[in-house]
Formats: sequence, structure tokens, C-alpha cells
Amino acid sequence: MKLNKFLKEKGYVILSFLILYFVLLLMFMAFKIDSSLLIATTILLHGFLFNILMIEYWRKRKFYTDLIENIKALDKAYFVLETLEKPEFYEGELLFNALYEINKSMNEMVKLKEEQMRDYKEYIEMWIHEVKIPISSLLLMAHNHAKKFDKKTIEQIRRINDNVEQVLFYARQESAEKDYLIKKVTLSKIISLVALKNKDDLLENKIDFLVMHVNEDVYTDAKWLEFILNQIVNNSIKYRNKKGAYIRISSKDESDRINLIIEDNGIGIESADLPRVFDKTFTGKNGHNLPKSTGMGLFIVKNLCTKLGHKIEITSKVNVYTKVVITFYKNQFYAVVKKENR
Repeated sequence: MKLNKFLKEKGYVILSFLILYFVLLLMFMAFKIDSSLLIATTILLHGFLFNILMIEYWRKRKFYTDLIENIKALDKAYFVLETLEKPEFYEGELLFNALYEINKSMNEMVKLKEEQMRDYKEYIEMWIHEVKIPISSLLLMAHNHAKKFDKKTIEQIRRINDNVEQVLFYARQESAEKDYLIKKVTLSKIISLVALKNKDDLLENKIDFLVMHVNEDVYTDAKWLEFILNQIVNNSIKYRNKKGAYIRISSKDESDRINLIIEDNGIGIESADLPRVFDKTFTGKNGHNLPKSTGMGLFIVKNLCTKLGHKIEITSKVNVYTKVVITFYKNQFYAVVKKENR
């Protein structure tokens, strides 16, 4: 609360005082009052006005300053009343009571929206689990009766399955902490599941899937890590080179961490797009050239890695390589990754 603006707002009080003082001055002169009494009256009146204005300013200043500063400091500004004491001046009481009613209404609305969102997510998860059953049946039928299904049909079924799974993980990522279980997992087992899931695409597109030195154990959630690696491998398949394509997976054991490296020799990522590859719905130049891209896969992968306590980085050179490195910390990995992801 600025003093100059406060005084400007009280301009009508000051103007009224000056008019009254001028009238009083004329009366003193008309009645030929002694000049010493005139001076004393002037000092008393101006001192009284000054004290009244300053007392009102300092009473209001604390309340309004705290209000503004606390609003800026809070992530959810509608909780500001919890940080304030009820003011002792009438205008402040009116504002405080108005804010209380607004805050009450906002809290009720937020609670209602949270309940609606929770119900919506629960329904989406239930629906996805239900729809995955016939999709899995179709995939099994396609494998068992390959001659009755053409390649395009099988490809579309796999795409539906991958997209449905992506929606499930996206719906769960906000409450991921309730869904995952951190325990010791062998990387080679997860990679084998990912290879098996993508076997048909790898064979059909003649992509060499090279796995080396991945017998290390890491602390993670197996289900979430399988999804993360599957998204990365899917991208490598999607953005492959037409000839001599490969996906190479290896690991490197360091003193305080284990790095899992997934590298391919695909079309690569433009240097201008690299800083934004984890942004929601960002597809970049490659995505514009490939209509199937949604820009959601890596966004979900990044969020899940952060929640699991892993770090993920991507480097690339156009038409040469794309390298993804996932870092698993051996000790206190949550504290480390939060610091490094800032």
C-alpha cells in the first residue's frame, strides 16, 4: 500500500479540511483574533489531520500489504484468508467477509470438480480395462490365424492397443504414486518383454534389435518401466531409416547410478526440436511429416520417469542417430533426481 496513492484517495478529506481551515482563518481575521492563537490553532488542526491520516494509513497498510504478499506467495491464492487476521477497521471487515464468501464458494467448486475428475478418471480406467480384453483377443487371434488377417489389419489392431494403453497411463500419471511399487528389477527381463511385444513390427520392418550388457538390477516399477521402454522403442520403429535399421540397448554401471541407453540410427530429431521433445502434444518436424504422431508418448514418459525417481535425456543428430539415456540412481535416487530435474 503506497502512501502517495493513499493520500490521493483521501484528497476529498484534505480538500474539505483546507476549505474549513480557510473559512476559520477568515473568521479569526474578521474578529481580529490574536496572531499567536491563530498560529496555535493552525498547528493543532494540521497536526490533528496528519495524525488521523497516518493512523488510518498504518492500520490499513498492514492488512493490505499482507493480503497482496500472501496472494503472490501462495500456489492457490484462494487460501489467502487462512494466512490473515481479521482487520479491525470497517472497510477491511467488509472485504474480509466478502473474501470469505468467495473462498467458501471456490472451495465448494474445487471440491466438486475434483470429485467429478476422480469419477471421470475411474470410469476411463475401468473402460480401458474392459476394452483391452477384446483387443487382446483380437491380437491373439491374429497371431494364431495369421493367414486370415492381412498385415494392415494386424498393424491397426496393434496401434489401437498401444493407443489405449497410452491413454490408461496418461489417466493414471497424476496419481502414479498410488499405483507403482518400487522394487529391485532386472533390466534384461523388462527389455525381453518389450522385445516380445514389438516382435512383429521389428521383423516386418527388418530392424535389428541388439541388446548388450543389461543384466543389472535397478530399483523401479516393472510395469511402468516396461511402458516407458515400449514408448521409446515404438518411436525408434516409427522414425526408422528404410535400410539397415537397428535399435541398440545397453547399460553402463557407474558408482552411484546405472544408465540404460537406447540408441537407433533412424531419421533423428532436429536440434531446434530437442529442447521441446518432452512437451505435451509437441510433435516437431518429424511429427508433421508423420500424421500418426500425437506428441503424448514422450510427455508421459518424462512425467513417469520423474515420479519414479529416474532421469531421462535425449540427444540426436538428423539422419545419424537418436540416443535416449535413462538414469537409475542407486542411493537416495528421489533426492538426486529432484535436484537434477530442476
